[in-house]
Amino acid sequence: MNGSGDMTLAFELSALQELADPGAVFEDARRWSQYVGVVSDKPTYVVTNFTRKNRIRQDFFSGPKGKGESLTSVRQQFDTDRHVFVATTDEDREIAEENDWEFLDVTEAAEAAEWTLAGETDEQVDDDEDDGRDDWP
Repeated sequence: MNGSGDMTLAFELSALQELADPGAVFEDARRWSQYVGVVSDKPTYVVTNFTRKNRIRQDFFSGPKGKGESLTSVRQQFDTDRHVFVATTDEDREIAEENDWEFLDVTEAAEAAEWTLAGETDEQVDDDEDDGRDDWP
């Protein structure tokens, strides 16, 4: 995913959960995004627990608001040339479009940015059980 550094990138929580290493994805996204955060209609503690577990430092999060309200709020707070919402559903696509955000499906984003989806990692581990890593739970 090449793009302007003048971009705000929001991930829907379910999109992050589909990635093999969400923390690494966030760090990678910071190279070409000015602001990166999480938008979800899940309770705040669910998002906080996930981001802490994955060592994600976000510039913004949705809090107890709905996704549409959150996207509107983030857009007002972070004035960049582009606002991109990475998510998974047609409903999320509609919410993005209604709030003047670009929508990008997580599968397309992963392919463009060379991020690994969680299912791809499981297949790789099955193919090569001794991968030399001792940091797996």
